[in-house]
Amino acid sequence: MKTSQSTDEEQKKKRRQTKIMPFYMQEKLMVGFVFLILLFAILSIVIFRMVQKNGEEYNRIVLGQRQSGYGSRAIQAKRGDILDRNGTVLATSQKVYNIIVDPKVITSRADDRYLKASLDALQEYFPGDERLSTVENTLNQQKSLAGNKKSAYLKFKEGLSFEEKEAFQKFMDDKNAAYRKNGNKYEIKGIWFEDKYKRSYPYKDLACNIIGFSSADSEDGTGGVEQYYNQSLVGVNGREYGYLDSDTKLQSVIREATDGNSIVTTINFNIQRTVEKYLQDWQKNDIGSKMAAAIVMNPKNGEILAMASTNQFDLNHPRDLDKNVYPDSLLQELGKKEALAEYKREHNNQSITEEEIPSHYSNEDILSLGTQVAWNQMWRNVPISDTYEPGSTVKPFTIAGALEEKAIKQGTQFNCEGFITLSDGVKTWTIRCHKRDGHGTLDAEHALMQSCNVYMMNTAFQEGAENFVKYQHIFGFGEKTGIDLPGEADTSALVYKADSLGKTSLATNSFGQNYNVSMIQMAAAFSSAINGGSYYKPHVVKQILNANGTVIKEIEPELLRVTCSQATSDFLKEALYQTVEQGTGRPAQIKGYHVGGKTGTAQKLPRYEKNYLVSFCGFAPVEDPEILVYVIVDTPNLDGEEQASASFATKIEQKIMNDALQFLNIPAQGETDPEASLNKDLQEGIKSQEDNDIVEGGLESTAESTEQTSLDSDEKQDSEDSVPGELPETSATERKATRSDDGDEEDEQDNSN
Repeated sequence: MKTSQSTDEEQKKKRRQTKIMPFYMQEKLMVGFVFLILLFAILSIVIFRMVQKNGEEYNRIVLGQRQSGYGSRAIQAKRGDILDRNGTVLATSQKVYNIIVDPKVITSRADDRYLKASLDALQEYFPGDERLSTVENTLNQQKSLAGNKKSAYLKFKEGLSFEEKEAFQKFMDDKNAAYRKNGNKYEIKGIWFEDKYKRSYPYKDLACNIIGFSSADSEDGTGGVEQYYNQSLVGVNGREYGYLDSDTKLQSVIREATDGNSIVTTINFNIQRTVEKYLQDWQKNDIGSKMAAAIVMNPKNGEILAMASTNQFDLNHPRDLDKNVYPDSLLQELGKKEALAEYKREHNNQSITEEEIPSHYSNEDILSLGTQVAWNQMWRNVPISDTYEPGSTVKPFTIAGALEEKAIKQGTQFNCEGFITLSDGVKTWTIRCHKRDGHGTLDAEHALMQSCNVYMMNTAFQEGAENFVKYQHIFGFGEKTGIDLPGEADTSALVYKADSLGKTSLATNSFGQNYNVSMIQMAAAFSSAINGGSYYKPHVVKQILNANGTVIKEIEPELLRVTCSQATSDFLKEALYQTVEQGTGRPAQIKGYHVGGKTGTAQKLPRYEKNYLVSFCGFAPVEDPEILVYVIVDTPNLDGEEQASASFATKIEQKIMNDALQFLNIPAQGETDPEASLNKDLQEGIKSQEDNDIVEGGLESTAESTEQTSLDSDEKQDSEDSVPGELPETSATERKATRSDDGDEEDEQDNSN
């Protein structure tokens, strides 16, 4: 028994000894363990330094992966509104919804459970939609792609209203509820709505040239306030980021959009509508013309109350061309002219003939070029972008400059024999007044009343070329007004410099011939002449509001310079009042109001075609002018000399002025005409039909009498001779240019000095 026990103890001891690792192996294990610890420490240090150095870049990469993997979307900012001075909305942005198809989600299941349900829903709700085939083809193509190569954005439908969006959402919810109720595996998934803003112009073509229009994404403006104030109107887009957090839960971070500022214009909605009404009435229901335009301005501060021309377009559809105005034949003609010009620009001034055009331009190219030209013509803001010879409407400035320089006095008299003869020893020019037998002896006031060219020429001679040119620039001719609208014409090369203004050119310049102006220049200059001499920068914006409606900027009237003294201004107001009361501007009279103004009738280049631009600039009340209305009518739809009647413009101005005075609640200075009241239809005591017939007959008779008086006193051109055709620059003959009013003529065709 003892031996057996001893043997067992030896065996146990032996087993214990075999489990003990030899020392040399323990030594190796310890070295390896230390090496691993050191390696881990070194690796940790390297990673720490890399993260410390490039952490920002890695964060950007990770964020980018999260965005692409789990989606991010832009949140469009709302473009600011454009309002009239009284808060009427002229341009706004309305929220609309786009239907977006997500191919990555729809094709994510191998059994096509999302694909079939989503396609069926689109086909059922939008049967026959032309985009359905595109969506179906795209989804079938995406099925075979790897997940990270699939697209997640396909626009199916644009511009849904809130009601349309809600109706389609309910349709999808009902379909999915039906699938679940029936235990069906199908589900509509991967179709969502994208919020967008669509620019809207509630009054379509109203004030189209002042407002302008924005791009489809509302990021840019074209023309008008939309372009000039684009940086204020456009907001800052936001973004929503989607990602998975550490617990693999879908999270989102939203950076809110900042909406754009709103613009309060100086425009009076009612006056703007009135201006456009009477311009279109002239164009469509009267004689009509190539073009007519008008500006209504506050002469006390430079605010534009209305501005329009007969060139109108729907701001909601600015590229829609009226085929009656722009048929394909005209577009082809315009396109060919533009092709010739484009080729010359792009080939170092080399030219091609019209016969060679098909070798360089396809028919589609020509039509496209013609369409571009037509758009530019339609969008052109005539009152600030077009120039013309002004005619007799500038005669007050000729008198003003001479009075300021004391070249003449108010009582200075000149004798008008109907013409002046000038000679340089080689050539002789006879420059005529519109009254061939002469006005006789006149002072400054009666010279303006009768629009005498001879008096103006003698006044300019007394003043001298240097002073004459100085006052042209003081009144803003040859200078930009700086109006806050794009596209203002540059007339710096269309007026003479003093050293190039010879006696003949000085004579014709004195009555508004052979230099060019724009309507906005004329309105600003005339305003200064009647407000005491203060030349204000014309402007169309009054305030800028933030998205909450708080005023963040007031556009204050900006006085640029003084053009004449108060005494000269008072004299001009009285003379121009008498011009309307007793002179050439009688059709501008409004019963109960003291109205002043000046007519103009100017022959356009080329002179031999005998086309005319007629105009009238009026203001009221004379004692303290609060409103100025300037109207031009370019080439009335009559033959030759029949166009040459300033009454066409004067009658339009009179209608605009009559309504505008009432809209502005400007008190009358006497008893007004009930028939001219805007509220005449609301007045009591409606006459019987018989009485109306009598009244209408009486009015018709009166109208005929007034018309005869108008024609007798109206500025009209003589038809005997042609006037000089030169402007300060040769290139100016290619511009819209005109002849002076009152039959200003020059027998000698050469106008050189």
